[in-house]
Amino acid sequence: MEITKESSRPLDLGIITPEALLSHWQGHRKLTRQVIQAFPEEQLHTYSIGGMRTFFELAKEIMGLSGTGIRGIVTGNWDFLPEEDYRPGKSTIKTKEELLRVWDKVTNDINTFWWQIPAERFKETIKSFGQWEGETTNIILYWIDNEIHHRGQGYVYLRSLGIEPPPFWNRY
Repeated sequence: MEITKESSRPLDLGIITPEALLSHWQGHRKLTRQVIQAFPEEQLHTYSIGGMRTFFELAKEIMGLSGTGIRGIVTGNWDFLPEEDYRPGKSTIKTKEELLRVWDKVTNDINTFWWQIPAERFKETIKSFGQWEGETTNIILYWIDNEIHHRGQGYVYLRSLGIEPPPFWNRY
């Protein structure tokens, strides 16, 4: 996935540029999409180990945080869109095909909204979803960490089903 921008935006985040952070995040999203694709439809919805949520539910959580979150950073509106609402009983997504379609929409939304984030906002303290306060960059890093954590659960599920997951290093 190629990430482009229209104008230069110098900003020192300390160790990573906004462009590199977006590329890193989208690399993880590409890999998580491959994990979704690896699941058979039925197991995506039903399979769990030790009382953990299904990967279908985990993937919807990732989309809800990412899609709603990126819009929230730009607009200040932290309300879930129906297709991204991962809370129990709220999601309109029912199939793997719908999940992948919305996943791709969220990926495009991230790419679109990213370039609307004013440079100074990355260092501002925000209150995401009206609950979690922190520096914008740290909030985004949490969403990436959350995705990696849940993708790891997906890897365990796939391996226990006898399915080889995609190579974890193949993010680009």
